[in-house]
Amino acid sequence: MEYSPLQKARYAYKPKLPLILRDEIGTIEIKRGAKGEPKSDQKELKALFPNTYGMESVSFTKGSTTKKMEKTNVGVILSGGQAPGGHNVIAGLFDAIKNGNPESKLFGFLGGPSGILEDKYVEITSQFIDQYRNTGGFDIIGSGRTKLETEEQFATCAKVCHQHDIKAIVIIGGDDSNTNAAILAEYFIKTNAGITVVGCPKTIDGDLKNEQIEISFGFDTATKTYSELIGNLMRDANSAKKYWHFIRLMGRSASHIALECALMTQPNACLIGEELAANNTNLTEIVEYLASIIVKRAEKGMNFGIALIPEGIVEFVPEMRLLIGELNTLLAVEADAYGELKEWEEQYAFIEKNLTPTSAHAFTSLPRLIQEQLLKDRDPHGNVQVSLIETEKMLIEMVEARLAELKAKGEYKGKFGHQSHFFGYEGRCAFPSNFDSDYCYSLGYNAYLLIANGCTGYISSITNLTASADQWQAGGIPITMMFNMESRHGEMRPVIEKALVDLNGGPFKYFAAHRDSWAVDSKYLYPGAIQYYGPTEVCDTTTKTLQLEHN
Repeated sequence: MEYSPLQKARYAYKPKLPLILRDEIGTIEIKRGAKGEPKSDQKELKALFPNTYGMESVSFTKGSTTKKMEKTNVGVILSGGQAPGGHNVIAGLFDAIKNGNPESKLFGFLGGPSGILEDKYVEITSQFIDQYRNTGGFDIIGSGRTKLETEEQFATCAKVCHQHDIKAIVIIGGDDSNTNAAILAEYFIKTNAGITVVGCPKTIDGDLKNEQIEISFGFDTATKTYSELIGNLMRDANSAKKYWHFIRLMGRSASHIALECALMTQPNACLIGEELAANNTNLTEIVEYLASIIVKRAEKGMNFGIALIPEGIVEFVPEMRLLIGELNTLLAVEADAYGELKEWEEQYAFIEKNLTPTSAHAFTSLPRLIQEQLLKDRDPHGNVQVSLIETEKMLIEMVEARLAELKAKGEYKGKFGHQSHFFGYEGRCAFPSNFDSDYCYSLGYNAYLLIANGCTGYISSITNLTASADQWQAGGIPITMMFNMESRHGEMRPVIEKALVDLNGGPFKYFAAHRDSWAVDSKYLYPGAIQYYGPTEVCDTTTKTLQLEHN
C-alpha cells in the first residue's frame, strides 16, 4: 500500500504518556479518593444504580511492589460520530493490555454497538494496529449509533463476551454512549456477569466535560482544523475585499466549537447560543446586531468580513425554540394527516393553521428554504434535525433584507456580497494533533488500568492537561457522578448532563472583552495548518478554551 510522507511520519510518532503510566504496569497502584455524588437527582439516581452509585474517584500512583497482571481479554466499541484520536485510544488500550500480559487479547467489535450484538469482530494484533496509529477517522473497526439500553441487549452482550472469554468492554463515545456504558455496568453487576465496563470521553462538540473530564477528545483537532479554514477565508476576504463569509460550525447544541474558533481567529462576529438564551435575544435582534457590524465596516470602506454561526443556535433563540417545540408535537400527533399532503402550499397552510399565533408568525417570517428544512425528515426521536437547518443562509437572507431597508433610508451605502459555508465533516476525521494523539493514547492506556483494578462503571480520566504530558494525572470517575435526570420520550431517564458554554468562565469573558474591537477592525489571526513538528509551544499546546479555563 502507498502512504503519503505525512502518513509515514505519523505512524512513527510515539505518543507521550503521563509519567505514572510510563512505569511498568505491575508497579502502578490504585488510590481511591472520596465517594462522589451527582449534583442533582441523587435519590432517583441512587435507586436506579444501587451497585454503582456513590463510588469513589480513583487515581494511579507508583507502588512499592510488582504484581503479576492476569490474562484479560477486552472488547472495544466505537460509538457515535467520528472524532480525531479514536484510533489512538485503541492503540493505547492495546499496548497496555499486551504490556500487562502478552496472552491478553483485544477484540474490536465492528460497526459500533451493533457489532457486539451481532458478534461481529476483529482481533486486534500488533500488525493490525500499526496501520492506524496517530491517524484520523474510525475506520479501524467502524462506528455506529445503535444504543445499548435494553435488558435483552445487555444479555446478548454478556453472552457474546462469555463466548470469547472477554472480561471487560471499553466503550468510546459521547454523553449518550457513556450513559449506556453506566447502565450496562450496573446490569452486569446485578446479574453477576463478571464483565467490567469502562468509558472514554469522545466528542468534537466539547460538551462532555466537567471538573474531572477537562476536555473530550477530538475537540482540539477539530477546532484547529476549522480555524485553519476560517483563517484561509479571512485571508481571502482581506485580499478580495468584497465578500462577507457566514460560516456555520458543527457542535450540536453547545457553542464550544464556535467560541474556540473565535478565540483562535478573531472574526468580526461570532454568535454564542448560550448568551442569546441568557439575554432572551430574538431573531430580529440577532439580525440587527449583524447588520450593524456590516454597516460600521462599510463606513470604513470594508465591505467584507467573517461571521461564525454555531450549528445549534436556533435552539437558543426564544421564538425558534418555541416554534421547534410546537412543530415536534404537531408533526408527531398529526403525522398521518400531514403525511397525506404532497404540495408545499398545502403543507404550509396546514402548519400555519395548527400553530399558535406566535409560532405561526415566526414560521411565516422565515425564508422558504428554512421553512422546508424545519419540516424535513425527523430524527429517531421524532424531533426537528437542527443540524440540517442552514442557519447561515437564513441569516444571510434576513440580514440582506435589513440592509436593503437601511439603504433605502440612506443609512447604509455599502455592498453586501456574501458566501455561505458549513464546516463539520472536515474536522471529524483529520489527523489528530499532537495533543489529541497523546491524550487519546493516554485515555486508552489508562482504561486498561481501570479494568485491571476492577473499576466498572468508570470513565477514563486524564487531567492537568495544560501542563506537559509527563505531568498529566491519570485516574477515573464513576459515570453516575456525571448524571442528572432528563425527560426522554416522555419519561425521566438518567443522562450525562451536557456542558454548555459558561458565560462566567474565562474563555467567554475573554471573547466578550475583545469582540467589539474585532468587529470593526480586521484583527484576524491566521492559525494555519496543524503543526506536528517543531517547538513545543507550537506543536503540543491544547485549546485556547482549556488554557483560559485553567488561568
